[in-house]
Amino acid sequence: MSTWVAFTVFAALMQAVRTAGQKQLTSSLSPMAATLVRYVFGLPFAIIYLLLLTNLDAVSYISQAVTNTRFIVYALMAGIAQILATYLLVKAVNFRNFTVGTSFAKTEAIQTAVFGTVLFSSTLNTLGWLAVAVGVLGIFIVSIPTKSGRWEPMNVLLGTLSGTAFSLTSLWLREASLSLGLPVLNSAAVTLVFMVATQSFMCVVYLAIRERAQFSAIHQRLRLSWFVGLTSALGSIGWFTAMTAQNPALVKSLGQMEFIFTLLITTLFFKEKVTGRELIGVLAIIASVVLILKAT
Repeated sequence: MSTWVAFTVFAALMQAVRTAGQKQLTSSLSPMAATLVRYVFGLPFAIIYLLLLTNLDAVSYISQAVTNTRFIVYALMAGIAQILATYLLVKAVNFRNFTVGTSFAKTEAIQTAVFGTVLFSSTLNTLGWLAVAVGVLGIFIVSIPTKSGRWEPMNVLLGTLSGTAFSLTSLWLREASLSLGLPVLNSAAVTLVFMVATQSFMCVVYLAIRERAQFSAIHQRLRLSWFVGLTSALGSIGWFTAMTAQNPALVKSLGQMEFIFTLLITTLFFKEKVTGRELIGVLAIIASVVLILKAT
């Protein structure tokens, strides 16, 4: 198994778990406060990971990064885009059930492929494009409402925009990481620490100005906040490493295995019924994974 594949599967699992935890937080926190939790409480774990990779010499690596203009520009853009994407996703999840609430954001795979081709000439082969399309089709099938339900326009808009922001995040963080010229693990870890630190700062400033009362609400949910922070950091380690090593469109397409993990969480913890359409979606995602492995 390729290293990027292992990191992607691990990231997808951690993201499914983290999203489940964030869902619990949204019952008592605002969308921005829930967004802040994943960064502030994830930062210590990201720093520990970087220290372990660099034999406690993280400062020299960070110093090298902050003097690299290309790195700073792309890392800041990626950080802002990810905050926006997370905020939109948290709001989208609140419209419908846990599984379907994230479906529209999963258009990020096809959006990443398109934006990557247009902005960075990061093209896929025919099998790669087919893999991306099949995976997105599976998610689309799942998102079709039942006869008694309907698509809520705001949910569609929020989910799609979240996917757009996540796709730009993936492409920009890859450019930032590659600009460092370090081994994949190290460059991904440095990029992660820099982005999470700046994201934490931006979210704290926003809450201090606009939603100060949310700090008390976060303090009341410390145990769950640390859980979300840990799983977020672990997931980000996987995503950042995989996307540094491989085309982000393929990473995000393989990462749609998160939907399978989400279904398991939905069934086991939230006791929501799995429908036939969701099972069809799982089969499509499995087919997409097989195509991706063949394409690479």
